[in-house]
Amino acid sequence: MNKLFFPALLLSSLIIFNTKQSFAQKQITIDDIWLNGQFAQRSVDGFVPMKDGEHYARIDKDVKGNSAIYVYDYKTATKTDSIFTVSKNVVADSVKTFSSLSFSFDGLQEHLLIPTRVEKIYRRSSRANYFVFDLKTKKLEPLSTNGKQISPVFSPDGKKVAFVRDNNLFIKDLISGTEKQVTTDGKKNFIINGITDWVYEEEFGFVQAFQWSADGNTLAFYRFDESAVPEYTVQFFNDLYPENYTYKYPKAGEKNSVVEIYLYNVQSGVTVKADVGAEQDQYIPRIKWTNDANALCIFRMNRLQNKLELLLADAKTGNTSVLMTEENKKYIDINDNLTFLKDGKQFIWTTSGIEGYNHIYIYGFDGKMKTTVTAGKWDVTAFYGVDEKNGLIYYQSAEESPLRRYVYSIKLDGSGKKKLTPDAGTNNATFNNTFTYFLRTHSDANTPTDFAICKSNGSVVKILETNDALKNKLLDYSVSKKEFFTFPLEDGTVLNGWMIKPKDFDATKKYPVSMHVYGGPGSQQVLDGYDPNNYMNFNYLAQHGYIVACIDNRGTGARGEDFQKITYLQLGKIETMDQAAAAKYLGTLKFVDAKRIAMTGWSYGGFMALMCITNYPEVFCAAVAVAPVTNWKFYDSIYTERYMRTPQENKDGYDKIAPLASAANIRGKLLIVHGLADDNVHYQNTAEMLKQLYKNNIAFTQMTFPDKNHGISGGNTRSYLWNQVYNWVFANL
Repeated sequence: MNKLFFPALLLSSLIIFNTKQSFAQKQITIDDIWLNGQFAQRSVDGFVPMKDGEHYARIDKDVKGNSAIYVYDYKTATKTDSIFTVSKNVVADSVKTFSSLSFSFDGLQEHLLIPTRVEKIYRRSSRANYFVFDLKTKKLEPLSTNGKQISPVFSPDGKKVAFVRDNNLFIKDLISGTEKQVTTDGKKNFIINGITDWVYEEEFGFVQAFQWSADGNTLAFYRFDESAVPEYTVQFFNDLYPENYTYKYPKAGEKNSVVEIYLYNVQSGVTVKADVGAEQDQYIPRIKWTNDANALCIFRMNRLQNKLELLLADAKTGNTSVLMTEENKKYIDINDNLTFLKDGKQFIWTTSGIEGYNHIYIYGFDGKMKTTVTAGKWDVTAFYGVDEKNGLIYYQSAEESPLRRYVYSIKLDGSGKKKLTPDAGTNNATFNNTFTYFLRTHSDANTPTDFAICKSNGSVVKILETNDALKNKLLDYSVSKKEFFTFPLEDGTVLNGWMIKPKDFDATKKYPVSMHVYGGPGSQQVLDGYDPNNYMNFNYLAQHGYIVACIDNRGTGARGEDFQKITYLQLGKIETMDQAAAAKYLGTLKFVDAKRIAMTGWSYGGFMALMCITNYPEVFCAAVAVAPVTNWKFYDSIYTERYMRTPQENKDGYDKIAPLASAANIRGKLLIVHGLADDNVHYQNTAEMLKQLYKNNIAFTQMTFPDKNHGISGGNTRSYLWNQVYNWVFANL
């Protein structure tokens, strides 16, 4: 996975527990956080910049409360048109509500794709019954009646739609209404065309594995042969006998899919195979068309993920040549920032491999770096695009602090840098096609998000959402603010952290501490941005007399390559040392009870919670581990080998730095939580941990959730989980 499951709605909290209190203000409840949505933020749903650069679309509700799509003018941020409403445009019961949309790419944007009856598959993937809405005729028709579709995409002229069904790629002609099948060999757990396999989806972060050329004449697509990949089975208990769901999951060191790239000529029906070399044990983490409709760029990466080549493929012959090569002593992170300039001679590339910090560069088609656009001891954290007309690049960075994010513009030659978002905290941007306006989101650690339309120079046109209702509601509750702090390690490295104290904090008292951890490579939790559910969960603990704290250990992001990649080949070792050092530091504070510090984490954080209580039993008196990895040999190939290489190459790294290896050391209280249908971090991890706990006579408590995946959610599940976790905390610590 791009990061071992770290969704915004998860709490990886470390818990130390206490006391009776009375408050004049309203009391926070777990049900209000997770079940009743009392602290949910409002957002700008379905925001889509339109092709003309002057308008954007949004999904909202009409006067009858049904889903509708409205058009707004960027200049005034006012509504100019209603282009689709369920109330007016749906005759049958085909569409009731929807939460996403996509326009055809043509300049007029004459069609809409609307998903209905969405069926989730894995983290990012889903299948649905899609409908095509003609903006001129107002007709709404199903994209296909032969089964649900995955990842439908309009052709550039808006007259066709490519999509995947049953592991095969299809093209629907919207003019004639005919459906053409591009591939025929798709078969579950054997061959996949046009979408990714499980591990590519999870770790390279995409599902749609096909792309139209700019002229719409060629469709480039992935073909996964996963026939040799080992299978894993999860069970669902929905009937008299369990339902077995079996899928392909390559664990560390095991066989991956063989991935090929094909180019399909839409007019002739001829398909050619791109030459990606004779080596089959490699990755193709991205493809992207250049500005030449006959040239496809293919990312080719070795299995160790420390060498990346950009190949240029001829769409007619499939022949390839190397455009650029990048190598790293440890590993290379993949992103979507590659941008080809209109001159056909240069492209924009971001990498941390030159200066040790992630920066923007311009390369020539000879593979050599021509211009350093950004530089300094800080990371570019997002690339928004290039406005070639005005010679500007737009990006986000952590230049002022790893804790904060600002949006900037800079000229192509690296001069004229301007900060476009002055407010402290976390700022992000969604630009229109002409880079004349952007949607800005802003929050800080203690303030819910606001949304505004801004001009490209950063000036605000209109604030769309302030979340004032939530801000006012928080005033009625016993909410304490996050306070940032730093402390030094023995080698002088300074780590960042935050803490939340009880509302009636008394510096003369001794408080238990609840530490919140994720800690995985490139992740970040000590960030000046708002996270409503976790924020309220932490305040629930503070309300009951606990200090909640979080520290970003070495290995986390936004502090350069050396800081992040220090954990290479030894995941968990340095991170756990840092969390233990943080706990010891907290224990020196006069208001902290050093004997009552616990750790909680989810996924990678669950692994960390177990590492803390098994390796530092004298520091941590309790731990809650949710969906934990217990030995990296049980996790998937792409994520694990990126940081650890294979178990065959790094036996000690796998076997010695693992909760399974140190389970006998546990002296404190332990709660393990896992979903039985976890397709990501398999329940196998917990099962193996239980064996070690039984073997060493370690007392523990377990919560198991049948039919639940890695997120352990749905209905009242998340609310039940946290209520029971905290009940366990109150009863045992």
